[in-house]
Amino acid sequence: MSARLRGALSAALIVLACLLAPCATLAGWAVYALADTGRYVAAVRPLADDPDVRDAAADTLGAGFAGIVDEVTAGPVNGAVRLFVRDAARSFTRTDAFQEGWDEANRTVHAAVLRALRDDAAAGHAVTVDLAPVTERVRDRLAEDHVPFARRIPVRHTAVTLLTAPEADRLREGYRMLDVAAFWLPLAAVVFAVTGIAVAVRRRRALAAAGLGTALGGALLALAVVAGRRLTVAELPGPVDGPAAGAVYDALTETLRTVSWLLVALGLTVALTAWLTARYRRRPPRRPPAEPATEPAPPRPTRTGP
Repeated sequence: MSARLRGALSAALIVLACLLAPCATLAGWAVYALADTGRYVAAVRPLADDPDVRDAAADTLGAGFAGIVDEVTAGPVNGAVRLFVRDAARSFTRTDAFQEGWDEANRTVHAAVLRALRDDAAAGHAVTVDLAPVTERVRDRLAEDHVPFARRIPVRHTAVTLLTAPEADRLREGYRMLDVAAFWLPLAAVVFAVTGIAVAVRRRRALAAAGLGTALGGALLALAVVAGRRLTVAELPGPVDGPAAGAVYDALTETLRTVSWLLVALGLTVALTAWLTARYRRRPPRRPPAEPATEPAPPRPTRTGP
């Protein structure tokens, strides 16, 4: 194989590897971080202490409690009662019971969605969840804390629709593709990079190019996460919007942002190492200082006979 052909093949393989690196990172994050119930719950747990999320949750809980009071009293309640219910809901969001209910609700919802995405038999069916066990657990916790009238909180078994059937079917197809991509894309990126460096005429230069390309891919992925925040915050599911939706997005993409900057750091480290080693190798070795030349001793005079 000629040197020109080897250079072109090496460049093509390294470019493919650098393009696949951010895509592989994104697919791996979606499958192994976002689609894992334990990691998901751990990621959103700090949101229970976020003021914007607590206000949004308090408004939703207050509206729900006010609706229950309307049914019990067979008519709309006055403004004073609604104000009391809203203040009580905001006070509730600062308790340990709310933290426990937040974790349990997120775990229940995430498990239901994930189960529907992985089960082909669920095709054509909407994704629903019954939050009655969560309500019951919160009620019991409030009763243990001696909150007045906690035992009178009604527990209703109502199917809450999380995803309609068409939405669930589309997400199921996308999840199946991500599941395959999360395994093959990282493997392909590594194979392309190693092969591209191996066939290169100047391997250190190819290694430096692969490092710079990886760093560039990580930077572009980090910028995509920032740009995606503005595009997707308004479409996040749930009763959150505005600052609360931004807090949810930041919590879910924290791992992705960290891995993106790790790619940048790794790529720059590899490129700098390759450049330094190549420069050190090109430096000519130092010669030892030459010893001063010694003058030859003058010839001894020859003695001649008388």
